[in-house]
Amino acid sequence: MTPAGPRTATSNGATLRALSDDLAAAVERASRSVVAIHARPRIPASGIYWRDGIVVATSHTIRRESDIRITLPNGSQARAQLVARDGGTDLAVLRLDQTPSTDALATPARAGSDALRVGSMVLAVGRPGAGSDGVSASLGVVSAVGDRWRTWSGGEIDRFVRLDLAIYDGFSGGALVDPQGQVLGINSSALARGTPLTIPIATVDRVVDALLTRGRVARAYLGVAMQPVELPPSFGGRESGGRARGVLVVMVEPNSPADRAGLLIGDVIVSAAGSSVGDPHDLAEQLGAERVGHELELTIVRGGERRGLAVTVGERPAETAGSQGRGA
Repeated sequence: MTPAGPRTATSNGATLRALSDDLAAAVERASRSVVAIHARPRIPASGIYWRDGIVVATSHTIRRESDIRITLPNGSQARAQLVARDGGTDLAVLRLDQTPSTDALATPARAGSDALRVGSMVLAVGRPGAGSDGVSASLGVVSAVGDRWRTWSGGEIDRFVRLDLAIYDGFSGGALVDPQGQVLGINSSALARGTPLTIPIATVDRVVDALLTRGRVARAYLGVAMQPVELPPSFGGRESGGRARGVLVVMVEPNSPADRAGLLIGDVIVSAAGSSVGDPHDLAEQLGAERVGHELELTIVRGGERRGLAVTVGERPAETAGSQGRGA
């Protein structure tokens, strides 16, 4: 094998230097929109100056709802008020007491949704430090991209985006950026119990709009707790391993939509809106925010007989909006 000559080594070195310079420039560009949020003990969390006067952060990092301080990229500090939060998507909206100058803080450049591809090189940019030099970054790739999904606490995320990079202390709420420094979404370590995920731009915009206009994100619910059961083939909802399955209603909340529609403990739901139901997740997938106030046609098995039942879907009360579990 012929050893690489000086010209090849020089060329490779120049390529690496160019890549290094590009990544550093991307962090510098994105960092103009990334702030440190002082709303918990010890390490500040990160946030993004999403719109004029508005900072978006991750809800789990906001432990204090008053006396919130924000460190700007130039090291100066500002006061902010918590507008609202949504535990289901782990997002919180803060409003700055005074809109800073564009020299001190800038809204981010955004990448297109098609930029989220498996294997794409990305950077996580956070500001866990309190001074003007407090920005930090980690490098990795997008390891998985999927369709819309529902978090363990009931929030709807427009795309599943898993990262293969480090989310250090204080990074949640910071930006995922491409090699040009354009923002792809907001990073969170709380949505999948420690696995680094990104909340895509479409979800952030949707939740921010809802929190600014209504103070909450509407979530559909029926008011039942369920568990999967096996059924005779003639009654089955969804086939699993050659066996028919449905979901057994084990609890009905008093005066809930399910209660008002006449759903009973012991009923087995086998379909919803014409789609087979074999697991509580199948029913939850039918309960998007657009369902609130509309009828959902269920097929149930009661006393060994199939029958139809129409339930007018309600909005999950605020006190239960952050906890869905095996219910709907």
